[in-house]
Amino acid sequence: MNQNKTAIIIPTYNEKENITSLIEAVFNLSPDFKVLIIDDNSPDGTSDLVKELQIRFSQIALLQRFINKGFGKSYIDGFKKIVSDGKFDTVVMMDADFSHDPKEILQMIDKLSGCDVITGSRYTAGGKIENWNWRRRFLSRFANFYVKTILGVPINDMTTGFMCFKKEILENINLNSAWSEGYAFLVELKHSMYKSGFKIMEHPIVFNERREGQSKMSFKNIWEAIWLPWRLRFLKN
Repeated sequence: MNQNKTAIIIPTYNEKENITSLIEAVFNLSPDFKVLIIDDNSPDGTSDLVKELQIRFSQIALLQRFINKGFGKSYIDGFKKIVSDGKFDTVVMMDADFSHDPKEILQMIDKLSGCDVITGSRYTAGGKIENWNWRRRFLSRFANFYVKTILGVPINDMTTGFMCFKKEILENINLNSAWSEGYAFLVELKHSMYKSGFKIMEHPIVFNERREGQSKMSFKNIWEAIWLPWRLRFLKN
């Protein structure tokens, strides 16, 4: 894959402590990547720091969102921007908190030669989680078993957001039909890709606890993740 045709989408909300190190790590891999930061008006000044980084790195684009905020909505707006730009053929999704190791990006892009989607997986051979207690490990395992059982999608890790795929996928799924706003959007996206007939492969990743800042998970996100698989099964099939 041509790296200057790869767009890396990173949604942010209060990630000022992480974003500089992450951007540097990404461009150390390749100065040809394009990075799209989608910031939901972070009160900690993340977007202001990104603007400073744009002076050093011309390949950074910033999309600031002030209304209709949320994790899923951020990605949808980012996808639409990528689709409208004819420069790209590959899309990478990743978190801003270093729970996703940038070093995996090149391997994931290379593997796209044999499929349409590469999704990072903690629950395939070679994948693992570090620095989580047994409760979080159990809940994560159960959540993925729950989703996989209800939807019948042959992916072991439906809830991670580290993905790499061909841009043409975004032109063949209905971005405006997404229901979920929080992290359940990741389940909905993978389900849509699978139902559309795209070939998905899992790539083993080591999932690390975020370096700085606090988790954005809320009760609303958890509740959405509980009912979404049933809604997808009975209303979208």
